[in-house]
Amino acid sequence: MPNQRFTALFTAAIIFMSAILWATPVMADWTHPLSFSNAELSGRDFSGESLQASELSNANMELTNFSNADLRGAVLSASVMTKANLHGANLTYALVDQVNLTGADMSDALLVEALLLGATFENTNIEGADFTDAILDGVQIKELCEKASGVNSKTSVETRYSLGCR
Repeated sequence: MPNQRFTALFTAAIIFMSAILWATPVMADWTHPLSFSNAELSGRDFSGESLQASELSNANMELTNFSNADLRGAVLSASVMTKANLHGANLTYALVDQVNLTGADMSDALLVEALLLGATFENTNIEGADFTDAILDGVQIKELCEKASGVNSKTSVETRYSLGCR
């Protein structure tokens, strides 16, 4: 009998502690990824926001402000981002494929290991942007190398070097 009572108390204590642990967030700053797929976000202000792993595909983000936003791992595929402000934004591991970035400000942005195939960079400011290990096609690299300049303030990597310009 004493062993059964001990086992019952021990089991109750484990259940109680589990309930407390499950009720308390392990990472206080963790939030669920946001979804803005197919959304109209033109002119919105997301400056400095944490949008890690957010879904922003097929969205209209013309003139949207993402300056210094955390977009690591975000999905921006097939979106319109003409004249968007991405100054200092962190787009590491982001999917930026088929995105129209015409006239956007991508100065000092981090695009490390980002997927950028099919993205349009016409009249885009990339001064100080870091494209280290980003996936781009040859035509994109040639176009970007023609206007590449500056050094990224966070990584100290030259834009031309990160693109592999000759």
